[in-house]
Amino acid sequence: MSVEILDGATIVNFVEDEEAFGNSVCNWFAHLDTDNDGLLSYEEMLKELQSLRVLETHFGIDVEPDPEELAHVYESLFTQFDHNLNGTVDLEEFKKETKQMMLAMADGMGFLPIQMVLEEDSILKKAVERESHIVAA
Repeated sequence: MSVEILDGATIVNFVEDEEAFGNSVCNWFAHLDTDNDGLLSYEEMLKELQSLRVLETHFGIDVEPDPEELAHVYESLFTQFDHNLNGTVDLEEFKKETKQMMLAMADGMGFLPIQMVLEEDSILKKAVERESHIVAA
């Protein structure tokens, strides 16, 4: 993990760089696709969703969420990616939804810089690294 400074423009510029964004999403998808069938099942995405700990923490403090509510949230998030509702997520669905989520995050952040703790292999970290390379050039 590292502490980074970013703003909405960091994310928007990353998403608009089709090569950088596309490569990052493809690598992330391949990492999640543990059976290498080119599709993400609910079980494969569930591991990633659980690692986000969206409902398991409240301002950094662990809480015990309702298991039924948690299951419903994970199912809803999976359905958000599964655009054709066939029970799996292909690369194009994953890329399209990831792009929408990233742009929504950028919109919510605005253009004032903020500090965030980022996982080393996260897509946000890739956005920050891209921006750093451009500024340094």
